[in-house]
Amino acid sequence: MYQGKRILAVIPARGGSKGLPGKNIRPLAGKPLLAWSIEAARRSRYIDRIVLSSDDPAIMETARQWGAEVPFRRPPELATDQALGIDVVLHAIEQVPGFDYVVLCQPTSPLRLAEDIDGAIEKLFETAAPVCVSVTETEKTPYWMFTLAQGDRMVPVMEHPNRSVNRQELPKVYVLNGAVYVAEIGWFQRVRSFLTDQTLGYVMPANRSVDIDSERDFLLAEILLSGRI
Repeated sequence: MYQGKRILAVIPARGGSKGLPGKNIRPLAGKPLLAWSIEAARRSRYIDRIVLSSDDPAIMETARQWGAEVPFRRPPELATDQALGIDVVLHAIEQVPGFDYVVLCQPTSPLRLAEDIDGAIEKLFETAAPVCVSVTETEKTPYWMFTLAQGDRMVPVMEHPNRSVNRQELPKVYVLNGAVYVAEIGWFQRVRSFLTDQTLGYVMPANRSVDIDSERDFLLAEILLSGRI
């Protein structure tokens, strides 16, 4: 609880990952991938309840073992490749009513710490914003990115008056890192998105911003987490 408001954490983990089959319970630095997010949420000073949204019995049992609640099973229509993550969070909120804020903690961000969760919550409350998401500064600036038009002609993604400047002279650019999403529940149910013109960015360092989507990501997370233990 924070400033008298009850906060729910939702950890979504379906069983049908095609890129990395079984990734949510795959061992990572001595623990199932899922466990890192559960433990971070449990260490938060503000989260009142942690629930898992899953369709997979093995994932559900693993989550229970590591301290998350599994009060419902995700319906099949929300466990497909086409299902939207927003709908998964909205479904979880409906199953566990009585909270003021929701925190989405994706298991693919195992390097996120409790201090990142709490920092995003505090920033949201301090500014009276309805939503805050975690981001990290990107080294690959979009001012130096291009699409290829007909004949492989390079077309800039973003215009800049001088492309000859050093990267350090270009505007800082941030990307979503997938680690923390916080929103006021009533607002979120109306808007059905974490990303609007009201969204605040909570900046996290690159070494806590690995979002696992490939074997390379998994290996990088393993190296970073092994050094933390």
